[in-house]
Amino acid sequence: MLRLSFNRISDASAWAAAGVELPQFDIAQVAKNTGSKPEWVHFGAGNIFRGFVANAHQKLLDSGKADTGIIAAESFDFEMIDKVYKPYDNLTLLVLMNARGEFQKKVVASIVEAVTADKNREADYGRLIEIFEHPSLQMASFTITEKGYSLTGPDGHFLGIVEKDMEAGPVQPIHVMSIVASLAYRRYLKGRYPMTFVSMDNCSHNGDKLKHAVLTIAREWAKRGLVEAGFIDYLEDERNISFPLSMIDKITPRPSETVQAALLEQGIGEMDVIITSKNTYTAPFVNAEISEYLVIEDKFTNGRPRLEEAGIIFTDRDTVNKVETMKVTTCLNPLHTALAVSGCLLGFTLIADEMKDDTLRRFVETIGYTEGLPVVVDPGILNPKQFLDEVLQERFSNPFIPDTPQRIATDTSQKVGIRFGETIKSYIRREDLDPAELTAIPLAIAVWCRYLLGVDDEGKPFALSPDPLLEALQGHLAGVKLGDITSGVRAILEDENIFGVPLYAIGLGEKIERMFYEMLEGPGAVRKTLEKYLK
Repeated sequence: MLRLSFNRISDASAWAAAGVELPQFDIAQVAKNTGSKPEWVHFGAGNIFRGFVANAHQKLLDSGKADTGIIAAESFDFEMIDKVYKPYDNLTLLVLMNARGEFQKKVVASIVEAVTADKNREADYGRLIEIFEHPSLQMASFTITEKGYSLTGPDGHFLGIVEKDMEAGPVQPIHVMSIVASLAYRRYLKGRYPMTFVSMDNCSHNGDKLKHAVLTIAREWAKRGLVEAGFIDYLEDERNISFPLSMIDKITPRPSETVQAALLEQGIGEMDVIITSKNTYTAPFVNAEISEYLVIEDKFTNGRPRLEEAGIIFTDRDTVNKVETMKVTTCLNPLHTALAVSGCLLGFTLIADEMKDDTLRRFVETIGYTEGLPVVVDPGILNPKQFLDEVLQERFSNPFIPDTPQRIATDTSQKVGIRFGETIKSYIRREDLDPAELTAIPLAIAVWCRYLLGVDDEGKPFALSPDPLLEALQGHLAGVKLGDITSGVRAILEDENIFGVPLYAIGLGEKIERMFYEMLEGPGAVRKTLEKYLK
């Protein structure tokens, strides 16, 4: 039985027999180089990092275009390091899967160190300080989710731990942004060395969010006299420190039991799925789709890896914004949200299964091709039509990517204004287009409102995904039952803070209401309404 460890991967013929590609570089030498000359530290040791970012760097190591590896730093779930990294010598078994069921397997070994960003683990934290104090460090990258950059709660006030960090200064940081600011301060004190902080999280203007969070904490420290005033100048001077924007796109879902079973059948053992105490689902393997995009603003102050030779696109700030806008407002995210809320109502648990449903496939094809592409932002470096083709024909249809509508339906109130509202705005701006003539996008909004009842198309209750506005939204629909012809849905549709546009003033409010009421007529009315408008 094959085991994922530094010693066991030396048996190249056995791994080749199992169809697994092995690293083509001297792992021990790269680890030694990294120890003495760290160049890249990454915060957020989860699946997209292991399955995409680390794999891209491995391509450079395999071809001799890099000689140092990546240091993984985990700031949230320390069990990732203890249970997934260290027991397997920081190796990951990457399993890429296409819609035809073909697996590509490889051992990713570009992560040569793994530490926790935990002040209570002195050796780990001491190593982080050493890394940041070293002149060779080129960048710190991040996949910590959008919430990782947030310093405030829903009420707009600083989180309790952030307030503590601001009062305590850089000595005992708790919040990940305070930790980053503290480490940057150590670098400033050591020699004012340049470096770049790259957010690779899937959120709009990610680099700006990272910069704002780090500077907010640093300024509060400076106000209290806890850091030198020159530290702020250092962070704000783009010749020293930069925070480029990026756009990332790759589905790396929870580890699949189907994949785990297939690996065992192929003679690869100890691939157990691990659920940490913080409810992170992880494993020694990462299953992921083949499609992947990472576009980064080329604004680095101390050099960077030649990742363009591994498929990463470096470009200017405006182009990064355009790529993100293309994806988030037209070619992927709106379709995901439409499938998410309709899938929950119709009893689906896999996005791939929804794509086998003729009505739901027409739903997202209409949103993307018919209503989206006429106003899509074309970034120039990626073709929107080809991107959309790949999403609908390969990515969403892939049965080996166990992505669920329930996961995607999370926080929908925070997304509809971007995912649907931006296309509606484009129709408003265009003299040759009338937003009132849209069909699938208003239908998606109506489906979301129907979803908020928490009752599926058979009339059975189901659990709604988390959403910060859930209580208020459900309050508007309190007491609404199937068969009702009046409800408080208008109060939701009139909220421009949610949708970003005045739906009633542009002729869409009443249209969405009618669709919503049709879906209330009784069991089966959701499907009946979808079929009516998507003929």
